[in-house]
Amino acid sequence: MHDVVDRDGKKIGTLESVYVDTATDEPSFGTVTVGLPTRHRLVFVPLDGALVGPGYLKVAFAKSQVKDAPAIDTDGVLPAEEEPAVFAHYELPYTPGEGGERRLARR
Repeated sequence: MHDVVDRDGKKIGTLESVYVDTATDEPSFGTVTVGLPTRHRLVFVPLDGALVGPGYLKVAFAKSQVKDAPAIDTDGVLPAEEEPAVFAHYELPYTPGEGGERRLARR
């Protein structure tokens, strides 16, 4: 288990999984467990610019922005139609695959 911290070192939550870009198979987003113990949810955060340290992952975004990101239930799946909203939240360009395929796949 790795803590996820923001650019100022404030703990956001715990890294739950990594999503790769289906076009490149490179890590693209992580999901972070946030919320109260009885109301956990997973929020998405871009991994571009992230730094890995001993027991933590430091992301390039503020805690408040990450906590307001699109979320799924802890046992949920990101619906394909909600994928563009994850990119838009961080003002990142979104282009589906050539055949309209998803851009994110959980690994």
